[in-house]
Amino acid sequence: MGAALHGLKVVDLTRVLAGPLCTQMLADHGAQVVKVEPPGGDETRQLGPPFDLDGHAAYFSALNRGKRSISLDLSTPGGQQVLHRLLEGADVLIENFLPGTMERWGLGYEQALAAAYPRLVYCSVTGFGADGPLGGLPGYDAVLQALCGVMSINGDAATGSTRVGIPVVDHLTGYVALSAILMALLARARTGQGQRVEATLYDTALSLLLPHASNWFASQKSPGLLGSAHPNIAPYDKFRARDGELFIGILNDGQFRRFCGHVGLQGLVEDERFASNTARLAHREALRSAIEAAIARHDCGPLCDALMRAGVPSGPVLSVPQALAHPHCAHRQMVVRAGNYTGLRAPMRLAGTPGAPGGPPPAFAQHADEVLQELGFAAPQRQALHASGAAPVPAAA
Repeated sequence: MGAALHGLKVVDLTRVLAGPLCTQMLADHGAQVVKVEPPGGDETRQLGPPFDLDGHAAYFSALNRGKRSISLDLSTPGGQQVLHRLLEGADVLIENFLPGTMERWGLGYEQALAAAYPRLVYCSVTGFGADGPLGGLPGYDAVLQALCGVMSINGDAATGSTRVGIPVVDHLTGYVALSAILMALLARARTGQGQRVEATLYDTALSLLLPHASNWFASQKSPGLLGSAHPNIAPYDKFRARDGELFIGILNDGQFRRFCGHVGLQGLVEDERFASNTARLAHREALRSAIEAAIARHDCGPLCDALMRAGVPSGPVLSVPQALAHPHCAHRQMVVRAGNYTGLRAPMRLAGTPGAPGGPPPAFAQHADEVLQELGFAAPQRQALHASGAAPVPAAA
């Protein structure tokens, strides 16, 4: 049957993380993605070291496999001419410019593109949206973590409020954009009409406040720093064993009984301080002390394995290299390799229309002549576009 998105044509005007992640997932599932970079290239090309064996910054490589690359100066008539040729056959355009940028170039969706390309799904990825008190302002992942309360609930008394160690807002915004695009394509199949869809870092960051926002709505108590603990569940935290740290997540009384039986804490089951999740939350420090005393003679790996097989969710706190070397990572085929390229596959798997990671990330404007020729530009026209800077290529090309 082929990949789920086979034949879908995507014009990718995005750079950095959320947008490129979205389009990489589209490419992994069969979409034809043309990455249109500004004359200076995607900023993440410079975010190194480290660089891979092909000279790409590892950051750029993580987000841009399976795409063809061309560079356009969209402020010029020549660059806009090429973009319009691309859009004639496109299903999706995705961009993450500051609001108003496309309009300034005469390329706004309502301004020009909706009428010219009525089946086009136009996805805008921004920090805050185009209007409102923060409308049109630039947004970056860590800034949104701070502004939207995410940082205020991450960390402990020793560290204070701390940025989540991965760009979680950017990452999830890429999935929000992906979901919105796919929903709009499904609607188009029914109505024949494209539409504008939007993903903002601000909305995404606020949506991460689960259950903390609901807790605040219900209690009017401001959430605080709990380290690795959970505000509504205990024990659901990181603990120290003999050779390192592990995380134990116990959601119900049955799991608590099985856990206590396995580590020799049967007495806690009958202790009224720990008889229910509500009671355990009220006495979480006493519970932590009892658990750490009981597991101090255990090594993390064997203990977690035994607990998991007893139906008690737990896992050792692994480093990134350890996590990527785990046998289950290999079993799930999460690491993909192609020549000098190594990366992580998209996490969704479709049994009937499986995707496959595309080729390695492109060099800057690597496919410029190929794409321009497909769009009907003759050799002299291509050379003129390159020479004028409307469709630049590296000097050595």
